[in-house]
Amino acid sequence: MLQVARWRIILVIIVAVVGAIFAAPNVLPANVLERMPGFVRGSTMNLGLDLRGGSQLLLEVDLATLRQQRLEQIADDMSRQLRESDPRIRAVRRGIQGGVARVRLNDASEMERALESLQAIVSPIQVNQFGNSEPDVEFRDAGDGVIEAQVTDVALTQLARQSVRQSIEVIRRRVDPTGVAEVTIVPQGDDRIVVQAPGESDPEVLRERIGQTALLTFHLPAQNIDPLDAQEGRLPSDAVLFPYADQEARPGGVVVRRRPELTGEYLNNARAGFDAQTNESVVNFRFNGRGSRIFCNISTDNVGRQFAIVLDGQVLTDPVFNEPICGGSGQISGSFTPQSAQELALLLNAGALPVPLTVIEERTVGAELGQDAINSGALAGIIGAIATLVFMALAYGLFGLIACLALIINGVLIVAAMSLVGAALTLPGIAGLILTIAMAVDANVLIYERMREEQAQGRGPALAIDAGFSRAMVTIIDANLTTILAALILFQFGIGPVRGFAWTLSIGVITSVFTAVLVTQILLALWYRAARPKKLPIY
Repeated sequence: MLQVARWRIILVIIVAVVGAIFAAPNVLPANVLERMPGFVRGSTMNLGLDLRGGSQLLLEVDLATLRQQRLEQIADDMSRQLRESDPRIRAVRRGIQGGVARVRLNDASEMERALESLQAIVSPIQVNQFGNSEPDVEFRDAGDGVIEAQVTDVALTQLARQSVRQSIEVIRRRVDPTGVAEVTIVPQGDDRIVVQAPGESDPEVLRERIGQTALLTFHLPAQNIDPLDAQEGRLPSDAVLFPYADQEARPGGVVVRRRPELTGEYLNNARAGFDAQTNESVVNFRFNGRGSRIFCNISTDNVGRQFAIVLDGQVLTDPVFNEPICGGSGQISGSFTPQSAQELALLLNAGALPVPLTVIEERTVGAELGQDAINSGALAGIIGAIATLVFMALAYGLFGLIACLALIINGVLIVAAMSLVGAALTLPGIAGLILTIAMAVDANVLIYERMREEQAQGRGPALAIDAGFSRAMVTIIDANLTTILAALILFQFGIGPVRGFAWTLSIGVITSVFTAVLVTQILLALWYRAARPKKLPIY
């Protein structure tokens, strides 16, 4: 007699029940949905931008800040190169002025040797396919022992493109951390980014989440600075005044070393929480291995001194190192609400933008296709399901109806899976669902045809059913594995609607194999035990 392991029956029942629970909110009326538990009430499929509209932002790289950052780096490189290349060359001052990086030599007669030495920090940029290149930085003798360096236009364009690529990934982690909400983030030109977020009716919310650079730095205070000089802006080139983030509660600021001791790139994790003593909202963070060692050394060497935790040029907090901190974790406190602490943790986990982005256009996008597309997609799905039902019933009789019952369970599981992960349903996603329905019975066709062959060779019903499932399994796995691989490639390299299609196709393939093999096998086993046929009703 046909045997099915009990664990398989239990697994199918659990999966089917859970699937029905999480798929139900998509079809239940609002008054019924309100009485359901919160974890079920929130599990509904999101609709993509083409079906329900949303917000769109056009962002532009801040080229002035990008140039300034590069000039700061060039000024440091110039000082280091002159110091290390030739002991006779002495640079007594560095700084940024008038859009150029400047270094003043102690002895103007060393100008020629210094300019020659600085060529070591020039990186040629290839400008065409013929191998022609241009320098990324140009130096000139400005007189009176001063060397000036400026970023070339070619280098600035390349930096803008690189910043756009890096910013796209950071933005994606901020607004779509799970990767399934179908947020579209694409470059436009050399220095612009278009962001489309389905279902976000207020562009301001999107702007706030994206717009913050979220550059977290840790600074030690600058020494021997006169407070009056600090207030009037008379600071040495290696010091900077950062204001407190909450100016109403803490006016003024802190003078710190310009170069940070540690940056947020070493953060391993950040999460919102509450201080055990004050019960205030805080952000707890943990460094990775290298960051932990650096922070341990800093705290050990500076016990009793303050240090400033700075976010985007504003001091969040400036505690004192009371003892060495070598555990690799810390806490950021301030005037946080639970929501603002959560937002900051999200930004820190997503990473910092390489350069500030300016919003040059924002708008609310209306649904291009909306309910008509949903209705058309639903109608196409129903027609496809009915056609499949009729074909399977005519081709395989009772076994075809069992396959169609498994197909219904498959549809429920697809909806439940998309609801659980918060995946967005777009028009290409609807196409993926319809394609999945059409392909879902492939595995059953393979199994049933194998049963026919086994029965034609004289095997009994039980042996024919067992052989149908066991011998068709290799073919089923091969066929669906290639489909999954293709979907993964689309998901990895596609954007927006292409990802939506790949996501629904992947879910559909997995649930199809589950229902076609396990569900169908259990239903056939139950039928066999009840009917005890002498011959299978497929010819």
